[in-house]
Amino acid sequence: MIKENKFKAVVSSIVILLPILFGVISWEKLPEKIATHWGPDGNPDQYSSKLFAVLCLPLITFAIHWLCLFISKFDPKNKDQHKKIIGLVFWICPVVSILCSAFTYFYAFDVELNVGSICIAFMGLLFIIIGNYMPKCKQNYTIGIKIAWTLNDEANWNATHRFAGKLWVIGGILILPAAFLPVTFLPWVLVAIIPMVLIPVIYSYRFYKKHNTDK
Repeated sequence: MIKENKFKAVVSSIVILLPILFGVISWEKLPEKIATHWGPDGNPDQYSSKLFAVLCLPLITFAIHWLCLFISKFDPKNKDQHKKIIGLVFWICPVVSILCSAFTYFYAFDVELNVGSICIAFMGLLFIIIGNYMPKCKQNYTIGIKIAWTLNDEANWNATHRFAGKLWVIGGILILPAAFLPVTFLPWVLVAIIPMVLIPVIYSYRFYKKHNTDK
């Protein structure tokens, strides 16, 4: 998978590490302690050293990115995986790296952001995008809803991912307006995600029971 997508691998890695370049250029202007974590109220609740914020955060994301790529690469069932699903694997970490670094640097330069609202909007968009691509996801061991009933039955896998795709798109659309609500609603948005994850699992089990009652 990596060999066939060398350009994506290189570009996505560069994007993940770009915040380091910005941090180095802005080093003298940055404070010694920088916000690196935000609480449910949207306010910073954890600060780190300048070195950690500038260097370590992008490097951690870079490591996670390549771990995901290697895990996907060694999954034999990903050999013929849909190109859009492979694209998601390559680009989720770069987007997260840029978004998180933007929060960090904006706060470091005293630019106020509604972090909670941005996170809610990002989650809504992510569910819409992933939900749209989910029906295209072919059976594999690393990407998608990987439970016993889907892994053991391709028909179950396809049906479950079509159902989950529709559910996640609808859920993402419903989450988006919450970005305009007070930041105190963020925990409730996180709670609302739980049924979006559990319902497809229940659907898969019911599909299994329905098609195996006579066997």
